[in-house]
Amino acid sequence: MNQLDQLKQFTKVVADTGDFATLKEYTPQDATTNPSLIFAATKIERYKGLLDQAVDENRKSDLKDAALINHITDRLLILFGTEILKIVPGRVSTETDARLAFDTEALVKKGRQLIALYEKHGTSRERVLIKVASTWEGIRAAEILQSEGIKCNLTLLFSVVQAAACAEAKIQLISPFVGRIYDWYKKAENRDFTGPEDPGVKGTTAIYNYFKKFGYKTEVMGASFRNTKQILELAGCDLLTISPKLLGELTKSEEKVERKLSPEIAQSLPIEKVPTDEKGFRWLLNEDAMATEKLAEGIRLFTADSIKLDGLIADQLKAK
Repeated sequence: MNQLDQLKQFTKVVADTGDFATLKEYTPQDATTNPSLIFAATKIERYKGLLDQAVDENRKSDLKDAALINHITDRLLILFGTEILKIVPGRVSTETDARLAFDTEALVKKGRQLIALYEKHGTSRERVLIKVASTWEGIRAAEILQSEGIKCNLTLLFSVVQAAACAEAKIQLISPFVGRIYDWYKKAENRDFTGPEDPGVKGTTAIYNYFKKFGYKTEVMGASFRNTKQILELAGCDLLTISPKLLGELTKSEEKVERKLSPEIAQSLPIEKVPTDEKGFRWLLNEDAMATEKLAEGIRLFTADSIKLDGLIADQLKAK
C-alpha cells in the first residue's frame, strides 16, 4: 500500500481544499475549507458557476451593501460545502468570518446562520463543522453553539492552553496548525527542524497526549502541513487535514508508515493540567510569543482573503 492508504489505517484523512476533483481523486473522509481556499476556488473557471449562483439567487434581496455581500458569502460557502458533501462521506468544515474573531455574540449568530442555511438546503447539521478562531471569545461562542447541537472546529490553534480551553468547553474538534508553528520557530531560531523535533509536530503531539491523558472527547486534527515528514510523525492523530500536493506525494511512496501517536502512550506520560479560566488562558497565551503572533497573523490573513472575496462579490453584483 502507498503511504496515504497506510496512514488511513491509523488516522482519519481530511482534504484541505475546495477543489472537487481533488476530493474525488484522494477519497478523504472529511474536507475543510477556509476563506483563502474558497477565494482561490472562485478564480477557477469550473467553479465560477457557484459564485454566479450565489449572486443571482440574492440579486433581488432587500438587503443592501455589506449585509447583502455577507449574505451572498454565506450562500457561497454553503454551495461549496454542499457540493463537497456529495463527494466525501463525512463532514465539511465551513469557516466563520475572521473579522468576528473577538465578538462572541456575532460568532454565535454567524454559526446559527450557516447551519440554518445548510439545513434549508437539505444538509443535516451532523455533517457540518463550523470553524471558529481559537480566541477566548471564539471558544466561548463555540461552547454556546455546541450546547445547541452545532458542532465546531476551532482553528488557528497553536498552543496547549488554547487546546485545553476548547476541551473544557466540549468542542467537537480542534485544528493545531503544524506548519505555521514550524514556520515561526524556523524563522526565530534560523534553522530547520525535522522529524519528532519539529516544533509543529511536538506541539500537536503534546495536545494529543494531553487530551488522551485526561479523557477529553474533543478530536485533534493536525493541519497546515509543510511536508510529508510532519504528517508521518503524527500518524495516529485523530485526524489530519492535508493539501492536494502532499496527498499526491503520499500516494507516490510505499515506504512503511508507523503509528507514532496512541492513547496508550499518552496514558503513561506525566502530564499536568493547565488553567483554562479567562485569566489563566490570557496569561499563558500571552507568555507564548509564537502562539500569540501566529494567532494574530492568521486572523489578519484570513480577513484579507475575506475582504478580497467581498470585492469579488461586489464586482459581480455590479456586472449584471
